[in-house]
Amino acid sequence: MPPRSIANATISFGLVSVPVNLYSSSESKSSVSFNMLHRKCNTRLKQQYTCPKDNEIVGRDETVKGYEFAKDQYVVFTAEELKALDEKATGMIEVVEFVPLEKVDREYVDKVYYLGPDKGGDRAYRLLCEALRETGRAALGQYAARGGQTLVLLRPLNGILAMEQLKYADEVRPPHEVTVPPGEVKPAELALAKQLIEQLVNETFEPQKYKDTVRERVLEAIQRKVEGQDITSDVQPDSSGKILDLMEALKASLAKTTKTEEAKAGRMVS
Repeated sequence: MPPRSIANATISFGLVSVPVNLYSSSESKSSVSFNMLHRKCNTRLKQQYTCPKDNEIVGRDETVKGYEFAKDQYVVFTAEELKALDEKATGMIEVVEFVPLEKVDREYVDKVYYLGPDKGGDRAYRLLCEALRETGRAALGQYAARGGQTLVLLRPLNGILAMEQLKYADEVRPPHEVTVPPGEVKPAELALAKQLIEQLVNETFEPQKYKDTVRERVLEAIQRKVEGQDITSDVQPDSSGKILDLMEALKASLAKTTKTEEAKAGRMVS
Protein backbone atom coordinates (compact mmCIF):
# COMPACT_ATOMS: atom_id res chain seq x y z
CA MET A 1 0.00 0.00 0.00
CA PRO A 2 1.59 3.33 -1.06
CA PRO A 3 2.18 5.92 1.67
CA ARG A 4 -0.31 8.74 2.09
CA SER A 5 0.87 12.29 1.53
CA ILE A 6 0.72 14.43 4.68
CA ALA A 7 1.10 17.80 2.94
CA ASN A 8 1.75 19.57 -0.35
CA ALA A 9 4.55 22.04 -0.95
CA THR A 10 6.52 23.73 -3.70
CA ILE A 11 10.32 23.81 -3.90
CA SER A 12 11.51 27.14 -5.24
CA PHE A 13 15.09 27.76 -6.43
CA GLY A 14 15.91 30.51 -8.87
CA LEU A 15 13.01 30.67 -11.31
CA VAL A 16 12.33 26.93 -11.02
CA SER A 17 9.34 25.62 -9.05
CA VAL A 18 8.88 21.97 -8.16
CA PRO A 19 5.49 20.92 -6.75
CA VAL A 20 5.98 18.06 -4.28
CA ASN A 21 4.13 15.85 -1.82
CA LEU A 22 5.47 15.30 1.71
CA TYR A 23 5.55 11.84 3.24
CA SER A 24 6.55 10.78 6.72
CA SER A 25 9.78 8.78 6.71
CA SER A 26 8.96 6.83 9.87
CA GLU A 27 6.30 4.62 11.40
CA SER A 28 4.85 5.47 14.82
CA LYS A 29 5.98 2.27 16.52
CA SER A 30 8.77 3.48 18.75
CA SER A 31 6.93 3.45 22.05
CA VAL A 32 4.06 1.70 23.78
CA SER A 33 1.65 4.13 25.44
CA PHE A 34 -0.08 3.48 28.75
CA ASN A 35 -3.04 5.34 30.23
CA MET A 36 -3.25 6.48 33.82
CA LEU A 37 -6.00 4.63 35.73
CA HIS A 38 -7.53 4.89 39.18
CA ARG A 39 -5.99 2.05 41.19
CA LYS A 40 -9.28 1.54 43.04
CA CYS A 41 -11.54 0.86 40.04
CA ASN A 42 -9.28 0.92 36.93
CA THR A 43 -11.16 3.88 35.47
CA ARG A 44 -9.17 6.09 33.11
CA LEU A 45 -8.29 9.40 34.76
CA LYS A 46 -8.85 12.86 33.27
CA GLN A 47 -6.32 15.66 33.44
CA GLN A 48 -7.44 18.91 35.02
CA TYR A 49 -5.87 22.30 35.61
CA THR A 50 -6.02 23.59 39.17
CA CYS A 51 -5.29 27.05 40.53
CA PRO A 52 -3.27 26.80 43.77
CA LYS A 53 -4.11 30.41 44.65
CA ASP A 54 -7.90 30.09 44.41
CA ASN A 55 -7.86 26.34 45.16
CA GLU A 56 -10.26 25.54 42.32
CA ILE A 57 -10.40 23.56 39.09
CA VAL A 58 -9.95 25.78 36.02
CA GLY A 59 -11.66 24.94 32.72
CA ARG A 60 -9.79 25.27 29.44
CA ASP A 61 -12.04 28.18 28.41
CA GLU A 62 -10.80 30.09 31.47
CA THR A 63 -7.10 29.79 30.62
CA VAL A 64 -4.73 32.19 28.86
CA LYS A 65 -1.11 31.79 27.81
CA GLY A 66 1.61 33.67 29.65
CA TYR A 67 5.39 33.95 29.22
CA GLU A 68 7.45 34.00 32.42
CA PHE A 69 9.96 36.83 31.88
CA ALA A 70 11.03 36.87 35.55
CA LYS A 71 10.39 34.67 38.57
CA ASP A 72 6.57 34.39 38.94
CA GLN A 73 6.04 37.34 36.58
CA TYR A 74 4.21 36.81 33.30
CA VAL A 75 3.18 38.71 30.22
CA VAL A 76 -0.16 37.46 28.93
CA PHE A 77 -1.03 36.83 25.26
CA THR A 78 -4.47 36.25 23.83
CA ALA A 79 -5.09 33.61 21.17
CA GLU A 80 -5.55 36.39 18.62
CA GLU A 81 -2.20 37.99 19.49
CA LEU A 82 -0.38 34.68 19.13
CA LYS A 83 -2.16 33.95 15.87
CA ALA A 84 -0.95 37.28 14.48
CA LEU A 85 2.65 36.23 15.18
CA ASP A 86 2.34 33.00 13.19
CA GLU A 87 4.21 32.66 9.92
CA LYS A 88 1.91 32.68 6.91
CA ALA A 89 1.61 29.09 5.70
CA THR A 90 2.62 29.45 2.05
CA GLY A 91 3.66 25.81 1.62
CA MET A 92 6.77 27.12 -0.14
CA ILE A 93 10.21 25.57 0.40
CA GLU A 94 12.44 28.52 -0.44
CA VAL A 95 15.96 27.34 -1.32
CA VAL A 96 18.47 29.96 -0.20
CA GLU A 97 21.79 28.26 -0.95
CA PHE A 98 23.46 24.97 -1.86
CA VAL A 99 26.02 23.51 0.53
CA PRO A 100 28.31 20.44 0.49
CA LEU A 101 26.30 17.60 2.02
CA GLU A 102 29.22 16.30 4.08
CA LYS A 103 29.59 19.71 5.76
CA VAL A 104 26.17 19.50 7.45
CA ASP A 105 26.72 18.28 11.01
CA ARG A 106 24.29 15.52 11.97
CA GLU A 107 23.45 17.04 15.35
CA TYR A 108 21.36 19.64 13.50
CA VAL A 109 18.96 17.04 12.07
CA ASP A 110 15.60 16.94 13.86
CA LYS A 111 13.14 15.08 11.61
CA VAL A 112 13.23 13.55 8.14
CA TYR A 113 10.52 13.55 5.47
CA TYR A 114 10.41 12.08 1.99
CA LEU A 115 9.43 14.24 -0.97
CA GLY A 116 7.71 12.94 -4.09
CA PRO A 117 6.78 14.87 -7.24
CA ASP A 118 3.28 16.29 -7.37
CA LYS A 119 1.26 16.52 -10.58
CA GLY A 120 3.29 18.14 -13.34
CA GLY A 121 6.48 18.31 -11.27
CA ASP A 122 8.20 15.02 -12.10
CA ARG A 123 10.61 16.45 -14.70
CA ALA A 124 11.90 19.29 -12.51
CA TYR A 125 11.95 16.91 -9.54
CA ARG A 126 14.23 14.41 -11.33
CA LEU A 127 16.45 17.26 -12.53
CA LEU A 128 16.97 18.68 -9.03
CA CYS A 129 17.55 15.23 -7.54
CA GLU A 130 20.18 14.30 -10.13
CA ALA A 131 21.90 17.71 -9.98
CA LEU A 132 22.27 17.41 -6.21
CA ARG A 133 23.55 13.85 -6.51
CA GLU A 134 26.20 14.67 -9.11
CA THR A 135 27.43 17.82 -7.36
CA GLY A 136 27.43 16.24 -3.88
CA ARG A 137 25.50 19.21 -2.56
CA ALA A 138 22.29 19.76 -0.64
CA ALA A 139 19.74 22.57 -0.86
CA LEU A 140 19.34 24.66 2.30
CA GLY A 141 16.20 26.71 2.74
CA GLN A 142 13.18 27.54 4.88
CA TYR A 143 9.72 26.03 4.88
CA ALA A 144 6.68 27.92 6.16
CA ALA A 145 3.93 25.61 7.43
CA ARG A 146 1.53 25.30 10.37
CA GLY A 147 2.34 28.77 11.65
CA GLY A 148 6.07 28.19 11.95
CA GLN A 149 9.20 28.62 9.85
CA THR A 150 11.47 25.60 9.62
CA LEU A 151 15.06 25.35 8.46
CA VAL A 152 15.26 22.45 5.99
CA LEU A 153 17.85 20.59 3.96
CA LEU A 154 16.98 18.80 0.71
CA ARG A 155 19.24 15.92 -0.26
CA PRO A 156 19.12 13.05 -2.77
CA LEU A 157 18.38 9.62 -1.32
CA ASN A 158 18.21 6.50 -3.48
CA GLY A 159 16.58 8.29 -6.39
CA ILE A 160 14.23 10.51 -4.37
CA LEU A 161 14.53 13.74 -2.42
CA ALA A 162 14.62 13.69 1.37
CA MET A 163 13.80 16.80 3.38
CA GLU A 164 15.57 17.03 6.71
CA GLN A 165 14.08 19.42 9.25
CA LEU A 166 17.02 21.09 10.96
CA LYS A 167 17.40 22.80 14.29
CA TYR A 168 18.45 26.44 14.23
CA ALA A 169 21.95 27.24 15.50
CA ASP A 170 20.71 28.59 18.84
CA GLU A 171 18.87 25.31 19.46
CA VAL A 172 22.05 23.20 19.31
CA ARG A 173 24.40 23.12 22.27
CA PRO A 174 28.07 23.51 21.26
CA PRO A 175 30.16 20.34 21.73
CA HIS A 176 32.81 22.23 23.73
CA GLU A 177 30.34 22.45 26.63
CA VAL A 178 31.12 18.77 27.28
CA THR A 179 34.32 18.65 29.30
CA VAL A 180 36.87 15.90 28.75
CA PRO A 181 39.71 15.65 31.27
CA PRO A 182 43.15 16.08 29.65
CA GLY A 183 45.13 12.93 29.02
CA GLU A 184 46.90 10.87 26.39
CA VAL A 185 45.98 7.91 24.24
CA LYS A 186 48.47 5.09 24.66
CA PRO A 187 49.71 3.69 21.32
CA ALA A 188 49.29 0.05 22.40
CA GLU A 189 45.69 0.61 23.50
CA LEU A 190 44.97 2.56 20.31
CA ALA A 191 46.31 -0.30 18.19
CA LEU A 192 44.07 -2.82 19.98
CA ALA A 193 41.04 -0.52 19.69
CA LYS A 194 41.62 -0.12 15.95
CA GLN A 195 42.02 -3.89 15.61
CA LEU A 196 38.72 -4.41 17.43
CA ILE A 197 37.02 -1.90 15.11
CA GLU A 198 38.32 -3.75 12.06
CA GLN A 199 36.99 -7.06 13.41
CA LEU A 200 33.51 -5.57 13.82
CA VAL A 201 33.50 -3.46 10.68
CA ASN A 202 30.60 -3.59 8.21
CA GLU A 203 30.91 -1.67 4.95
CA THR A 204 27.14 -1.21 4.69
CA PHE A 205 24.54 0.21 7.07
CA GLU A 206 21.95 -2.50 7.76
CA PRO A 207 19.45 -1.21 10.34
CA GLN A 208 17.05 -4.08 9.58
CA LYS A 209 19.37 -6.37 11.55
CA TYR A 210 18.37 -4.67 14.78
CA LYS A 211 15.08 -4.69 16.67
CA ASP A 212 13.73 -2.85 19.70
CA THR A 213 13.72 -5.85 22.02
CA VAL A 214 12.34 -3.80 24.93
CA ARG A 215 9.27 -2.81 22.89
CA GLU A 216 8.77 -6.44 21.81
CA ARG A 217 9.07 -7.58 25.44
CA VAL A 218 6.48 -5.02 26.57
CA LEU A 219 4.04 -6.02 23.81
CA GLU A 220 4.45 -9.71 24.72
CA ALA A 221 3.80 -8.89 28.38
CA ILE A 222 0.67 -6.94 27.40
CA GLN A 223 -0.59 -9.90 25.38
CA ARG A 224 0.00 -12.27 28.28
CA LYS A 225 -1.93 -9.89 30.52
CA VAL A 226 -4.78 -9.83 28.00
CA GLU A 227 -4.78 -13.63 27.93
CA GLY A 228 -4.74 -13.80 31.73
CA GLN A 229 -1.25 -15.26 32.08
CA ASP A 230 1.15 -14.54 34.90
CA ILE A 231 4.20 -12.47 34.04
CA THR A 232 7.59 -13.62 35.22
CA SER A 233 11.01 -12.20 34.46
CA ASP A 234 14.02 -14.31 33.56
CA VAL A 235 16.35 -11.37 32.88
CA GLN A 236 19.11 -11.37 35.50
CA PRO A 237 21.26 -8.24 35.73
CA ASP A 238 25.02 -8.62 35.89
CA SER A 239 25.85 -7.97 39.52
CA SER A 240 29.52 -8.96 39.43
CA GLY A 241 30.61 -5.32 39.61
CA LYS A 242 34.04 -6.24 38.24
CA ILE A 243 35.82 -3.36 36.51
CA LEU A 244 38.38 -4.48 33.95
CA ASP A 245 41.54 -2.61 33.11
CA LEU A 246 41.17 -0.90 29.70
CA MET A 247 43.91 -3.03 28.14
CA GLU A 248 42.36 -6.22 29.56
CA ALA A 249 38.94 -5.21 28.28
CA LEU A 250 40.30 -4.60 24.76
CA LYS A 251 42.10 -7.95 24.72
CA ALA A 252 39.02 -9.76 26.04
CA SER A 253 36.84 -8.08 23.41
CA LEU A 254 39.21 -9.12 20.64
CA ALA A 255 39.28 -12.69 21.91
CA LYS A 256 35.47 -12.81 22.10
CA THR A 257 34.98 -11.48 18.57
CA THR A 258 37.65 -13.84 17.24
CA LYS A 259 35.86 -16.84 18.77
CA THR A 260 32.57 -15.65 17.31
CA GLU A 261 34.07 -15.32 13.84
CA GLU A 262 35.73 -18.76 14.10
CA ALA A 263 32.43 -20.31 15.17
CA LYS A 264 30.64 -18.72 12.20
CA ALA A 265 33.34 -19.96 9.84
CA GLY A 266 33.07 -23.46 11.31
CA ARG A 267 29.30 -23.56 10.77
CA MET A 268 29.75 -22.42 7.16
CA VAL A 269 32.32 -25.16 6.45
CA SER A 270 30.19 -27.88 8.01
